[in-house]
Amino acid sequence: MSKVSENVEKFLTPIVEDLGYEIVEVEFAKKYNGDNLTIFIDKKGGVAIEDCEKVHLAIDAPLDELNPTNDKPYTLNVSSSGIDRPIVSDKDYNRNLGELLEVRLFQAINKKKIFVGTLVEFSSDEVKLSVDDDEIILDRKLISKATKYIDF
Repeated sequence: MSKVSENVEKFLTPIVEDLGYEIVEVEFAKKYNGDNLTIFIDKKGGVAIEDCEKVHLAIDAPLDELNPTNDKPYTLNVSSSGIDRPIVSDKDYNRNLGELLEVRLFQAINKKKIFVGTLVEFSSDEVKLSVDDDEIILDRKLISKATKYIDF
């Protein structure tokens, strides 16, 4: 994470949380149209375009005061973290407790590399899923990708 991203996340977290949202990630990156500062947000039940607009309006003036880029111009974006965003950190797992996840492994366990189940609990080393009335414990080092399960 860049220094700009770290400073912005620390500064904006109380403002965004007071609005009822969580900052999932702050990204400061050069894009085709110049520098972009993107604030990814989430809330229980998901994020709509109106939520992004509300947060954008609330953080625009405070960011001007913070001046995270030392007067270098940037484009401010506020976005949903996305339903298919990978679950990686403890914060991500905590947000998804009780949710249905799809977990892909680097190597098979009992000839299976993909598990779909409800996240029951997790630690720094393991993830416990409830799968078909059974519980399975997966080593986090073996997880190649974990996301919310999307049923079409």
